[in-house]
Parts: sequence; C-alpha cells; structure tokens
Amino acid sequence: MDFTLATEQFLTVMLGAVRTGAWMMLCPPFNSKLIPAQVKALLSVGLTLPMMPYMKSGPISFETKDLIFNVLMQAFVGASLGFLTLMLFASVQAAGDLLDLFGGFTLAATYDPFSQSSASIFGRFYNLVALTLLFASDGHQMILRGFLQSFRTLPLDASFDLETLSKLLLRGVGEFFMAAVQIAGPLIAVLFLADVALGLLNRVAPALNAFQLGFPIKIFLLATLAGIAIGLLPGALDTIVEKAVNVVIQLSGG
Repeated sequence: MDFTLATEQFLTVMLGAVRTGAWMMLCPPFNSKLIPAQVKALLSVGLTLPMMPYMKSGPISFETKDLIFNVLMQAFVGASLGFLTLMLFASVQAAGDLLDLFGGFTLAATYDPFSQSSASIFGRFYNLVALTLLFASDGHQMILRGFLQSFRTLPLDASFDLETLSKLLLRGVGEFFMAAVQIAGPLIAVLFLADVALGLLNRVAPALNAFQLGFPIKIFLLATLAGIAIGLLPGALDTIVEKAVNVVIQLSGG
C-alpha cells in the first residue's frame, strides 16, 4: 500500500515537472541557453513539488497508454503557456530589429552566443536591457507565480481548452506587433523625417551627395535617441509582464 502510494505521488510530481520543464524551455528568462539542461530539469522538479496538493482533483490513470497521453498533454500545456509569454516578450527584441532596419544597422548583425544565432545589434541590446529590468523589478517572480497558478486552475486531470488557446494566440500576435511598433515608433518617425530632410537637401544641393552623408547622420541620431528612449522601456516592460501573467491565468482557466 505504501509503495503504491509513493509510486503514484512520484508519477504525479513527474507529470507536473514535464509541464514545468516544457514551460521553462520557452518562457523568458528561463529559456536562456546559458542555463544547463540539468539545472532546468532540477528546477522543474523543485518548482513543482510545492504545488503537489493542487495537481489533481481526482484519480489519475497510470496505465501505460494513459501515462504517455498525460506526458504529451502536460508537455503541450507547458509549451503553450511558455510560447504565449515568449511571444509577448519577443516584441521588445522586434522593436530593436525595426530600429536596426531603419537605422542602417542590418549589415552589422553579429553572432549572438546567448541564442547561438545571428542577432541584430539593437535587437539584442533591447533584449538584454529588458531581461535586466525583468530581474531588477522582480518581474520574473510574477511570471513564475502566474505559471504555478496554472496547477491550481488547471490540474493534471483537467481538460485543455483549445478554443481559448487559439483566441489568445491570435490576440497575442496582434499585441506582439502593436507593442513592437509602440516601442520603436517614435525613433522610426525621427529616422523617417531625417530621410525626408536628406531628400530635400539632395534636391537643393545635389553635389553634396546627401544620401551618402545620411548613413553616419542616421546612426548618430539612432544612437543618441535610443539612449533617451531607453528610459521608457521599464514602463513598457511592466505592461508586457502584466499581459503575460493575465494570458497565462486566462488560458489555464483562472
């Protein structure tokens, strides 16, 4: 009897750890490749253990076929929750990518050891600043608390609402583009006005070759104004964290 009970509790914790591990693989800041996979595995178990009393509202079948289905289901739930959060936070880096596109930094994309891929300069800069502010403001604790709340509202034996997921994905894509444009919009407008001014100057004095001078001018404007606009990033990040937590709670049925 005791052995059976211990086995059931162990499998319950492992199922919860599968959800947490899938969530950590996608959700920032826990999805960083600088965190070893072994550490993520231990963290997923450690974060799941306190939520064990809320993981199931009824008996869970541990037959082989049912166990495989439950593992896949928990991985899908955790990945869905993590992807929705990732999509909202990706708007910060997308804003930096837009600045690189309009400011002339697209040719200077370099290898990023954090994501192990090529990344734009301002895109990576905005992303690092956002992660720093996330830890400084304890926003990562709000994100973690919002996810752990899913064990209360969506136990292991509860069904997953795909219709709600599709609606949140569609809304999340819209908010992703909107947030990126709102963050980078003022600087893009200034760069556009600079292009207009250079075009007019080229009309008045073609010998100056104003468009050739435009590259250092736009780079100077972008570097100067980005340092000023970075002060607005904490407010935008607070809004993103709040939306991410609300989306996770809403998807989990809270």
